[in-house]
Amino acid sequence: MSKQRLGRGLRALIPEGEAVMSRPFTQEIRVEEITPNPFQPRRSFDDEKLQQLAESIRQHGLLEPIVVRQHESGYQLVVGERRWRASQLAGHETITAIVRDYSDREMMQLALIENLQREDLNPIEEAEGFKRLMDEFGLKQAEVADVVGRGRASIANALRLLSLDAQTRGMVERGELSVGHAKVLLGVENAALRQRLAARVVREGLSVRQLEQLVRVRPRVPRGTLRRADPEIVRIQEELQRCLGTKVSIGYRAGKGKIEIEYYSDDEFERIVEFLRNRG
Repeated sequence: MSKQRLGRGLRALIPEGEAVMSRPFTQEIRVEEITPNPFQPRRSFDDEKLQQLAESIRQHGLLEPIVVRQHESGYQLVVGERRWRASQLAGHETITAIVRDYSDREMMQLALIENLQREDLNPIEEAEGFKRLMDEFGLKQAEVADVVGRGRASIANALRLLSLDAQTRGMVERGELSVGHAKVLLGVENAALRQRLAARVVREGLSVRQLEQLVRVRPRVPRGTLRRADPEIVRIQEELQRCLGTKVSIGYRAGKGKIEIEYYSDDEFERIVEFLRNRG
């Protein structure tokens, strides 16, 4: 299966021009014969929304089949876990399914794509899904970007969220901190200070801009000069950090100095180099 087809998600599984419910390769499978996708990136399901979907299925039936693969003595979900769970809540003993033969890698890719397209994942679940594709199947950041239809910088920025300490990462996962807040906090190296700032954001309802003003990283100044940051240099430094998705330090004195760009993996190094080359 090509990455282009995977990038189109569930639609790539269905031949064009065929109606969903009249397709000869759909079949009714007992819900108890199906087990969840072990590569499902989503860890939590909203009970209220599941109940709403179950009520819709009771009234109108299942409008889109789930996709499964044969596994041991039964079946394993590929995509459609919400529909499978809601069908059980609706009291249905069987569910309409498409049976396909997928590898573990394709299982993970399709589950991740479905959730991304439906915007069902929180930022941490999304980042962990990208990381599993890289760790378990040896994909590079650029390959993950191709598979899920995202820009390479988007993948790199998502992965950086996983470098947050557990407490701050949990706040992002629960929606207490936005991705914008998280990106600012990534520039705070001291974990204790980062946690205090995160708690203050939640307690006081601070915007990303207000947090930036609190964190404001001062550029490095060569030894022997006054330790006072030029506001324009600070502005440029912050702009570079947003563009490159990583920490940038500027040392400036009378038209001379240096710019330091940090990276944390070979993939991130290649991404930054590619970004700079494309703008040369």
